Amino acid sequence: MNALDVSRWQFGITTVYHFVLVPLTIGLAPMIAIMQTVWYKTGNEQWLRATKFFGKLFLINFALGVATGIVQEFQFGMNWSEYSRFVADVFGAPLALEGLVAFFLESTFIGLWIFGWERLPRKVHLACIWLAAIGVNASAYFIIAANSWMQHPVGVAWDDERGRPAMNDFFAVLTNNTTLAAFPHVIAGAWLTAATFVAGIGCWWMARNSWRARKLRAGQEVPDSVSPSHVGATADQLDDDAKKLWRPVTRFALWMTMVAGVAVIISGDFQAQIMFKQQPMKMAAAESLCVTENGASFSVLSIGRQNNCANIHHVIQIPRMLSFLADHTFDSEVKGVEELQAQYQKAFNAPGQNFAPNLFVTYWGFRAMITWAAGSALLALAALWLTRDGRVIGSRKFGLFALWMIPTPFLANASGWIFTEMGRQPWVVAPNWEDDLDPLRISMLVHDGVSNHVAATVWTSLIVFTLLYGALGVVWFMLQRRYVIEGPATYDARPPGHSDGDADSDEPKQLSFAY
Repeated sequence: MNALDVSRWQFGITTVYHFVLVPLTIGLAPMIAIMQTVWYKTGNEQWLRATKFFGKLFLINFALGVATGIVQEFQFGMNWSEYSRFVADVFGAPLALEGLVAFFLESTFIGLWIFGWERLPRKVHLACIWLAAIGVNASAYFIIAANSWMQHPVGVAWDDERGRPAMNDFFAVLTNNTTLAAFPHVIAGAWLTAATFVAGIGCWWMARNSWRARKLRAGQEVPDSVSPSHVGATADQLDDDAKKLWRPVTRFALWMTMVAGVAVIISGDFQAQIMFKQQPMKMAAAESLCVTENGASFSVLSIGRQNNCANIHHVIQIPRMLSFLADHTFDSEVKGVEELQAQYQKAFNAPGQNFAPNLFVTYWGFRAMITWAAGSALLALAALWLTRDGRVIGSRKFGLFALWMIPTPFLANASGWIFTEMGRQPWVVAPNWEDDLDPLRISMLVHDGVSNHVAATVWTSLIVFTLLYGALGVVWFMLQRRYVIEGPATYDARPPGHSDGDADSDEPKQLSFAY
């Protein structure tokens, strides 16, 4: 493997790892804001407990997300210096806004939210978590605007003096139709992730409380609980928690899962139509469609050596569905990999260049995205049925099933980004064939963007990052596991300003939800 191969592996590994944390942060922030709003409006202490419980999990995720995100920006200059020089005039503005506006907005108001429970008026404190949630989502927008320019460059002109594109329309970069298609899809995927996370934990806790209550009523021995809310709790108290805390919170998350799932489908359909026009090779690769077809079929399953068109056999297909996905007509033409390859080689006068992405990765990445996302839908439908008409989940097996469904939207998000980025290959900046731009200049092949390192240098950083990120992953999982099992603290139900008159009490008065 040369420096290019190792640099691509390093960026792929660190980016996918970072994006495990990002969707949960994006989606969980507004969910916590809604929980706190419900408490503020109703005074129901159970929603305060839920706010602080999931707020603790959110803060763990946010801290590790910041730590891993910093690495991404350093890689631009260190491993991809030629790419960074090429896109500098464009990326400078959205990335600066992401740091100076969005990140400072979210970090400042998260700090006020953490430290302000006893110090700020309730309405001001509530506004802090909403502003933090807005900042988190605004941060995503600026990052997606930069990424979308790589998929579909706009708002630039070629600068002969510096030999790179110069931005001449920042508004066009921010309102790129690729950005407007990608952002709702990414946010919907993040909401799906966070909602599944909350619903899975809620189902598990509901089942756990119900099981412990049944054991106590039957006079059977119940194992000691590590949860403060379970120590010395009676069967009635456990049932009360299941019905008044976990059922409302879980059903809120389940309905958000359903809404987010519908939004993922609608936004994904719109994004597919944009991709069909702007990156037809990605569309063809996603279906391993080698030959141009009118009324093209959607491939459910294919077998063979996926990177060799002569050996691909489509076993299960849905007739004309690919054409429908492309432009909502059943008989439209969808160009195949072989025809597009010939067109690109002629346009760029590069007869030896392979312009097709890795067909195996794009084909199965697209299907993995859809398959993993179905886990959230399965959990939502089953749990909504089991909690209908005031019921609570009492099956421990279903509680464990709910926990096992939590990783599925994380894997769906990762698969979607792998498909998106690998499907753009061999371009790091894909040519724009639609606008009045010179695709010969306003584009860059991935091998032209890498720094002039020896492979051993990148191998060293790749190994170090992999080991470090592996260790951080263990820390993240153990912290999340510990606090999920511990559950909401009883004293977290006490509203800010509450005093029990016990000046010597060891109970945390500040930040009890944050450590």
